[in-house]
Amino acid sequence: MRLIGSGTLIAISALLFFVSCYHVPKDIEPKIHTSIQDRYLKELSSPFTELTTQEKNTSWGSEYLIGIHFARNLDLYRAITAFRRAEILYNAQDAEHRQLEIQYEILLCYYLGGRYEEVDQTFGQSDLAKVGSDFPAYHDLLIILYDTYDHLSEPDKACHILELIKEHSPETYDTLAISTAMRRADFDALECIIAYPTERTYLNNLLDCYDQKKKSPATAAALNAFLPGSGYLYLGQKQTAVTAFLVNGLFIASSVYFFKNGPIAAGIVTTSFEAGWYFGGIQGAALQAKCYNERLYERMASPEMNQNKLFPVFQLNYAF
Repeated sequence: MRLIGSGTLIAISALLFFVSCYHVPKDIEPKIHTSIQDRYLKELSSPFTELTTQEKNTSWGSEYLIGIHFARNLDLYRAITAFRRAEILYNAQDAEHRQLEIQYEILLCYYLGGRYEEVDQTFGQSDLAKVGSDFPAYHDLLIILYDTYDHLSEPDKACHILELIKEHSPETYDTLAISTAMRRADFDALECIIAYPTERTYLNNLLDCYDQKKKSPATAAALNAFLPGSGYLYLGQKQTAVTAFLVNGLFIASSVYFFKNGPIAAGIVTTSFEAGWYFGGIQGAALQAKCYNERLYERMASPEMNQNKLFPVFQLNYAF
């Protein structure tokens, strides 16, 4: 009976091992956000000429001016409403470029509001796809579209727009390449960027500091395998470490007691629970190390990206 119990125990443990343990990816997935100030946007001028007196006296012109007023105060929802009315009231006999300007203003409002799906939808319904480099806001339009497609995880469209940016403004292209690599924590791309002659001390400092302070998922997992809880202690999670140590110790002690004194079935059950806690702890320590590195990278990369104006929104030349 003990032989059967031992075989069952081995089977259960093996099953839990393969179910509980899986590869933890080494790549981190940070979430980096810009902290752009309203003042920065308000200081940017409009790419378009002011309305003429005749245009101001039209119904669409009045709505357009109201939209500009709200937009300059970053009251984006009301600005979009006014611009939409201006687009509806627009007279097709007036200058065509004004209609494109209205459509662009709507697009810009959605973009600054972080409404990327609406940006994509608005662009598809507008005539902005027909504009060329002679359009006053062409540079900014490309940046808005690239950032939008990047957020919407549409790499083909994003790469297409990025190629247009490269042709139109190589300097902006280089900045966006750095921005994208930093936001994605693409360390291979960042190493390649550092290799170029251009001096970018902040990148070197960022990577060096991150390498010194990051934690190893493999080390955290190995420590938890050697002594449950020690992997969490390695990550600075003292309370979790103590809990893991006590729970695993309790199950191990219970399993030993039941296998020595019976019933064997209780020993099998407690051992199966312990296997889950044990292998789950190994997996958990590795995942926590990954999370630790993501938060560390976010705390280090976000200030650098804001200070060096690397976010796409900082590449805009114009606003309202």
